[in-house]
Amino acid sequence: MCPSDTPSPPAQTVPAQPLRNRQGELDLRAPSAAVDELLVPARMINEWIYCPRLAVLEWSRGEWAGNADTAAGRRAHAATETGPAPALPPPQALADDRTLKTRRLLLASERLGLTAELDVIEADEGAVVPVDIKTGRRPHVAEGAHLPERVQVCVQALLLREAGYRCDEGALWFADSRERVRVDLTDELIATTLRAASELRLSVAAGRLPPPLDHSPKCVRCSLLPVCLPDEVNWFRKGAIPRTPPPAASPALPLYVQAPGARITKKDFTLVVQVDGEAERSIAFDEVSELVIAGPVSLTTPAIHELLRRDVPVAWMSSGFWYLGSTGGQGPRSAAVRTAQYEAAGDPARRLAFARELVAAKIRNGRTMLRRNWRGSEEARGPALDRLALIADRVPRAETAPALLGLEGEAAALYFRALPHLFTEAVAALPAFAFDRRNRRPPADPVNACLSLAYALLTRTFSSAIAIAGLDPWKGLYHVERPGRPALALDLIEPFRPVLADSAVLMALNNGELAPDDFIHAAGGCNLKPAARRRLVAAYERRLDQETTHPVFGYQVSMRRLIQIQARLFARWLGGEIPRYPHYMPR
Repeated sequence: MCPSDTPSPPAQTVPAQPLRNRQGELDLRAPSAAVDELLVPARMINEWIYCPRLAVLEWSRGEWAGNADTAAGRRAHAATETGPAPALPPPQALADDRTLKTRRLLLASERLGLTAELDVIEADEGAVVPVDIKTGRRPHVAEGAHLPERVQVCVQALLLREAGYRCDEGALWFADSRERVRVDLTDELIATTLRAASELRLSVAAGRLPPPLDHSPKCVRCSLLPVCLPDEVNWFRKGAIPRTPPPAASPALPLYVQAPGARITKKDFTLVVQVDGEAERSIAFDEVSELVIAGPVSLTTPAIHELLRRDVPVAWMSSGFWYLGSTGGQGPRSAAVRTAQYEAAGDPARRLAFARELVAAKIRNGRTMLRRNWRGSEEARGPALDRLALIADRVPRAETAPALLGLEGEAAALYFRALPHLFTEAVAALPAFAFDRRNRRPPADPVNACLSLAYALLTRTFSSAIAIAGLDPWKGLYHVERPGRPALALDLIEPFRPVLADSAVLMALNNGELAPDDFIHAAGGCNLKPAARRRLVAAYERRLDQETTHPVFGYQVSMRRLIQIQARLFARWLGGEIPRYPHYMPR
């Protein structure tokens, strides 16, 4: 989708009016649901009235993120899910003189294209009343409740009528204030409900994602704010400056387990790590954003099940921290974003345009890394920076992928030759840390071993972020696809290699966290000892926690959160919502 294909705003939901009062408008409704078509849940009609984009993201795109409000909603509904409840008799068997109260009734109608799970149903004098439970306190508005909540109850009432019951009203129960609000089923409310259901179904059928709300106060407490990125998308659409960075979905952090023979089990609400000869360590599930397992470490089935339920990814890595793959935490239950990714990957012109910007960003960030941290002679500094700037300026004129690879290789050789100028005098004086070029498979010296580990960690971080964003880590736009190679992760890490991975290695070396005897040399290769590996992993995680200024939006955000934002923005670019992917290039 090209930038000009940005979806237009959805029509406002208004009551049905006579055709003569709506010039040039045909009131075309969505047809009855087909046999294989998903029926729209009543809650999604509520969301559509509240925010059309939220409804499509949740229902059609399978996006979901919880927060304090959603947790409160689950607790409020829990009271209706326990204990016995009488069955609701068929409409013809519902006696006029009988009063009953039941709950958790599932209704559906293909004619309306709707479905709903009713919290509570009351029957009295031959009529039924659906009662929907809400968190919070009753709002002080003329109608007794806001329109989205009244529409949700209206859907339930329409489904009861479709099933043959007499339903003249609905009700809302606000759990915090313990107040009940009557919902009158007026013609206006019914028309608004049916129109909203039709608009949502037609929008989903057309594959259209509505634009975000513009600086709306609704966004602040929305659980999908980190997914939707309304301010960031609107920055490209209207130039509106983002208010604040979107919050992280969770304050949890990755948990690394690399001790050979370690065993990870579940106990209540914690993960328990057992290592021979050491005391057990318990970590609450809520504190784990990702479980990283390196080498021969076992994970029990109950622990896997709980991690899957919580959507916490598990990254599997070799003993040398080669990324093997991930389980769990696979993002939205929809292929919409991946479909757009595959379409972009099949467009050679779009791939080359993206690759040019990617390589230029990587070279410029390498130059920034040298400019900021140079410790060597000033005579060598100027020529190195000038040559990198010239190569970056040539990248947009590369006409083929091989030409682009040549420029990238030339810049990389120049950058790594200059890297020792970033070492402190103490590190540079140690023969063990002598470095003149990048090598791998296996790395031949300690500095290359540190770089290989840092790049593996960065690849794992991006693989997790892009999978959660609904992307396929194995399908790239620049890197060649090979079995076991997360090509898209390797694409997106390129601008971050100098400023994240190389920076973490320099931090560990220059701070004296790594010493020459922290490495093992064997079979022509070099690797870190387990204790040294833990220290470098810790340095990398500290670097992720450092804050930076987003070069496009101007707000302060941690590098860890920045990666998640960049993955979401890449998905938005693939879907045509924003005209370009904003690479991270600090000044």
